[in-house]
This record gives sequence, structure tokens and C-alpha cells, in this order.
Amino acid sequence: QVQLIESGGGLVQAGASLSLSCVVSGRAGPSGSNYHMGWFRQAPGKEREFVAAVTWSGYSTRLADSVKGRFTISRDNAKNTVYLQMNDLKPEDPAVYYCVATRAWGTVLGPNDIDVWGQGTQVSVSS
Repeated sequence: QVQLIESGGGLVQAGASLSLSCVVSGRAGPSGSNYHMGWFRQAPGKEREFVAAVTWSGYSTRLADSVKGRFTISRDNAKNTVYLQMNDLKPEDPAVYYCVATRAWGTVLGPNDIDVWGQGTQVSVSS
């Protein structure tokens, strides 16, 4: 069973940077359950939305249009960790950010494509 533990959330000023980490326990890499990893977010009163994803190999990534050019996703399978580097945070970015694991990979990833969810970490941005 794969478990995901996020860290790195917090309160920053608009324009600042923040890095989220997600430690993956269980078999989530090559020769096991080859999960692709990603991040979703959910702001109050809104639905969960896709933010970023990376293939199990780490060679391919996808980013939501709203974060392209500002966010970067990466993974280090040796450390069983997935990262989300968030730069130039904007007032529309605050949300609970969830680390996710999925076997699906396509143009669009939705909540129904996700196999495992982390517990979430809060990101807040002050103007």
C-alpha cells in the first residue's frame, strides 16, 4: 500500500516561492507499482483541480496552464520523494495542496484518475 506524506506548506507573500515535498512510502517506482505522481489543489468552495504530474521515470511532466512558467514538478526515486517548486505565487494559488499517485497518464488528469491521495498541506499567500 502506498502512502503519501506532504510537507512544506505555509504562508508567504505574493511573488514569493515555496517548495512542497511528498515522501512516498510503499512500492511506487520501477519493478513495483509504477505510479506516476502529481499534485492537485483545492481552494475553499472550489473543486479539486489538477496542478502538475510527473511520470514514474521522471522524464515527462505536465502542468496546468495556470501554473506553467511558475511551478515545476520533479521526483527523486532514490529518495522516494516528489517535489513541487512554486515560484511567483499569486493570490489565486492559495489552497490545500494534495500529493497524488496514479497509474493514469493522459492529456487531462482528473480526481477520478487518482489512486492514492495524501492528507494535504495548506499554502497561503498574502498580498
